[in-house]
Amino acid sequence: MTVPTMIDVQRPSAHVARVFLNRPDVRNAFNETAIAELTRIFDELSKDDTLRVIVLGGHGKAFCAGADLSWMRAMADYTWEQNHADAQALADMLWTIYRCPVPVIGRIHGDCYAGGVGLAAVCDVLVAADGAGFCLSEAKLGLLPATISPYVVRALGEQASRRYFVTAERFGAVQAQAIGFVHAVCAADELDAKVDELVAALVLNGPKAVRACKALVQDVVHRPIDAALREETARRIADIRASDEGKDGVQAFLNKRKPAWLADS
Repeated sequence: MTVPTMIDVQRPSAHVARVFLNRPDVRNAFNETAIAELTRIFDELSKDDTLRVIVLGGHGKAFCAGADLSWMRAMADYTWEQNHADAQALADMLWTIYRCPVPVIGRIHGDCYAGGVGLAAVCDVLVAADGAGFCLSEAKLGLLPATISPYVVRALGEQASRRYFVTAERFGAVQAQAIGFVHAVCAADELDAKVDELVAALVLNGPKAVRACKALVQDVVHRPIDAALREETARRIADIRASDEGKDGVQAFLNKRKPAWLADS
C-alpha cells in the first residue's frame, strides 16, 4: 500500500502551485519529516521561474495545530544539542518559505496553533474561514514561541504579540483581521472562492514585478529612511522601468493592449 505523502503538491497550471499539509488525522501537526518536506518543496518552487503564486493550506479539519504530540514526546528526552538541531530545522523551513520569491497565499481554516501561527505568518496574504482559531499556546506548556517569533511579531504586530505570547489565549479570525494579521475573512464554504479570486489577481500582474514587490517589502521594513535607502529604492524603480517587462507593461497600458505576460491567456 502506498503511504500518502505528508505534503500534497498540486499544479493546476504552470503559474499556480497549491501546497497542502496532508496529515489530517493529527490536524496537520508538524513533525521532523513534514518540516523537511516543506523545506525541500519550497526550495524547489523558489527556483521555478514560471510560477506566479503559491497557495498554502491544510487538508482535513485544520490548517496546522502546531507540533505533533508523538514528536513532542520524543523531544522530552532530547539533549540540548538535539533540541537545538530540531529548532534550527524549523527555523530553516520558515526562512525558506518567507524568502520564497513567489507570493504565498495562506488558506486558513480550523485550528492554527503555535507553529501553525508561524507558518501562517510567513505567508504574504492570509485568508481565513470565519470559524478559524489562532493560539500561541507555547506558554501553557512552559515554553516560548522563539523560532516563529521573528515572523509572528512582524505579522501580528508588537502590541498584539505582547498580549498573545504571554496569555496564550485563543482568538478568532475576526479578531485576527482586526489586528491586521489576517487580510480577509469569509464563510468556510466561500474560502476556496476567495483564495481563487486572489490567485487570479496575482496572475494578472507582471510576474517579475510581483516578485520585486514582495522583496521590496521585506527589504525596506523597519529600515531607517536614510540616504542609502532612498538611493536603493530609486535604483530599484529605475531597474524595473528599464526592464523588458516594465517597458512592455507601460506600453501595453498606454496602447490599451494586453502585456506580453498575458498575451497567451
